[in-house]
Amino acid sequence: MSAKPSGAEAIKFDSHALRGTIAEEIAAAEARGGLSEGAYTLLKFHGTYEQFDRDTATERKQRGEDKDWTFMVRVRAPAGRLTAVQWLALDALADRYADGTLRLTTRQGVQFHGIIRQALKPSIAAIHESLMTTLAACGDVVRNVITTAAPRADAIHARLEAEAFRLSSELLPRTRAHHEIFLDEQAVGAPEDEPLYGPTYLPRKFKIALAHPDDNTPDVLANDLGFVALTEGGTLTGWIVTVGGGMGMTHNKPATYPRLADAICVIGPDDVLEMAKAVVRLSRDHGDRTDRKHARLKYVVAERGVDWVRDRLSADLGRALPPAPKLPRFSVPDLLGWHEQGDGRLWLGLPVAAGRVAGTLRVALREMMARFAPRPIVTAQQNLLLADIAASDRTAVGSLLRAHGVTFAEDLSPLARWSLACVALPTCGQSLAEGERVHAPILADVEAALSRQGLAGERISLRLTGCPNGCARPYAGDIGVVGRAPGLYTLFVGGDFEGTRLSFTLADKVPQARIAAQLEPLFAAWSMNRTLGEGFGDFCARIGQDAARAVLSGQAAA
Repeated sequence: MSAKPSGAEAIKFDSHALRGTIAEEIAAAEARGGLSEGAYTLLKFHGTYEQFDRDTATERKQRGEDKDWTFMVRVRAPAGRLTAVQWLALDALADRYADGTLRLTTRQGVQFHGIIRQALKPSIAAIHESLMTTLAACGDVVRNVITTAAPRADAIHARLEAEAFRLSSELLPRTRAHHEIFLDEQAVGAPEDEPLYGPTYLPRKFKIALAHPDDNTPDVLANDLGFVALTEGGTLTGWIVTVGGGMGMTHNKPATYPRLADAICVIGPDDVLEMAKAVVRLSRDHGDRTDRKHARLKYVVAERGVDWVRDRLSADLGRALPPAPKLPRFSVPDLLGWHEQGDGRLWLGLPVAAGRVAGTLRVALREMMARFAPRPIVTAQQNLLLADIAASDRTAVGSLLRAHGVTFAEDLSPLARWSLACVALPTCGQSLAEGERVHAPILADVEAALSRQGLAGERISLRLTGCPNGCARPYAGDIGVVGRAPGLYTLFVGGDFEGTRLSFTLADKVPQARIAAQLEPLFAAWSMNRTLGEGFGDFCARIGQDAARAVLSGQAAA
């Protein structure tokens, strides 16, 4: 007898193609408390999560008051690309409906926080009016499709961007529920068929990235599905298809784990959409719908193997798919600072700490967009590129930003330039510990430890999350700091800067104030014993988990 589907599967099946009772619940003017479980689950597909302020929840409860309920709203931005006009529209919405900030995500999207229930519908409608959407920014569907943010003016980068936009459009759900609920479109007839997703959509979220080996800033192997460009002389010759990546796990549940994708096969240059649909169908038909913690495509690949996946995709597409060659060596270029695009124009990469656009940075960017109309591009590192700047405007752009006190890449240490942090508390309901709000002090502590060991100028990636779900990809970099409990973190090391190796657990339940102290003995060992050009994660991987832990305990590394 097969296991019973999870509660989320029943909600999706009975949802009338993602409609449920959303419209009635968000329109209830005198509503008290949070949404129903059904509405909460279905709203994710429309790009929003209901949240509450966890800082004030206990105090409000003691006073007999309800939680301070608000919504996070996420905007899809394929390949991270926006226009100056769209940026200005989002900036205005931050004040009109949200908490006065914008947040750049590790999937090249934009989020708003602090939207009250009465403002949810008008905020999503306003986003639509600016030729953007929140549909499928969350939920059990293909989410925002990412690729390199670099706006290089060549055929390969143009193709990466174009494929990201095509996949984003073609893999959207077909239901009109979003338009009816948030845009007042008139309902017509029975619920729409979903030829790709089916009536219960996917078992879990599905992430896609496209990359060139010379630019793995999207962390392509951390995605359910990846396309790695194969080129000869500047011409695209095909793609290596990678399947089965994903960062989420649960503490103390070894059946859950982060995983990097496997190279499955090679396809032609024009076969991306066809292959993407086949892999989505694979997830739809074989993903676990009984246990959401075991529902990601990575578990299917891990348990059934690469050959099984290739055979299934071959059968789906009606042709034999050739096995993939060994993945090429990946590089991760620095996109911050000034760069030539190759068409006579420039881009400027601005660091955005933890992706939070607020205060003087937000004011400066508003003036930038209005005066120079650059093309804003969100990176997978939560930073912002300002593209298509005329060379003659470089001095004026720099002066404007400096006048507002904006931080430039050269003002930061390499560690700060390559750090990521999730939102975590006080809004994220999954958080076990702080994320964004302790990003700066953790960075300062680790920077000081590196400096004491003569390593201040070394390029190291540090990724901080408030829970093990892995939104900031903490298991695929040099250092991962993952929330364990209030004030406590699990430390991971041994991944590589290029995103091709997972890290291992170094220490568990480390107090925030002790994170740098735990890492410093390893920094010292790295400084004394590294091989030429060896990165920190590479060093940790070379000596191994046991030796790395021995260094922490004061014993000599083997």
